[in-house]
Amino acid sequence: MSLAALSGCTTLPDDPDERAEIQALNDPLEPTNRAIYDVNMALDDAIMVPVAESYRSNLPDWFRDAVHNILTNLQEPYVAGNDLLQGNPRAAADSLGRFVINSTFGLLGARDAVADSGGAKSHKTDIGVTLAVWGMDEGPYLMLPFFGPSNLRDGTGKVAEFWASPTGAVMSANGLDVINNIGTGADVLDTRTSLLDPLKDLRRSSLDEYAAIRSLYRQNREAAILASRQGQPASHVPAAAAPAPAAPAAASAPQPHGTGSGEQKTVPEHGRVEFVDPAK
Repeated sequence: MSLAALSGCTTLPDDPDERAEIQALNDPLEPTNRAIYDVNMALDDAIMVPVAESYRSNLPDWFRDAVHNILTNLQEPYVAGNDLLQGNPRAAADSLGRFVINSTFGLLGARDAVADSGGAKSHKTDIGVTLAVWGMDEGPYLMLPFFGPSNLRDGTGKVAEFWASPTGAVMSANGLDVINNIGTGADVLDTRTSLLDPLKDLRRSSLDEYAAIRSLYRQNREAAILASRQGQPASHVPAAAAPAPAAPAAASAPQPHGTGSGEQKTVPEHGRVEFVDPAK
């Protein structure tokens, strides 16, 4: 892209309100980002959606769950390393403990033996979160070809991840790059399959799906950073001996609220997007 094109994308309007709104979005390359998003979605519709739907339809749940668990288990050392860099030794111990136990008693990670027995749950973190905890600014919003929504900080993290995965480094050092490639492909397929319904609902209900994706991405990243700063509490083993809290009085019980069935909410647990029915 030429410097002239970049300059045209980053010119701010003279009106103070419009200028403030654009700066809050932090998307100076929006025209280019939208064009990349359109290409990404066209490729997704043509290739990834049919493959993911076939994978979900033709393979049983237990098999897909086992694949997901194995992929999660292979990421545990990488997660633990980032936990340490983020100043969360307890979360790092949780991840390493899960890796050791699930790799042995969990059939190489096919079964989450730790969580099934009431132990630590898996949690996700990455180099982008580590850089955020260290104080690096997120930089401008970016829509990356093939990889999707990101920003300058998370994009830097994605580049570093190619060399930072301990299990990937071990495989590569032993001439097992083919396993790395299979793992990468399986991870992409597993992730895309898990997003089939949420993304379909989002695209159907959003007037501007690009803006909705941008908003959800930021919310999810902020949730992941907050979880790190709080020590990844969702992963810890609950205290078995803790007494149950007394039930609140009926008059003070919180009432459910919502605007209608199928309200879209972002659930700040490991940066996932879920669609929650507020009537439930």
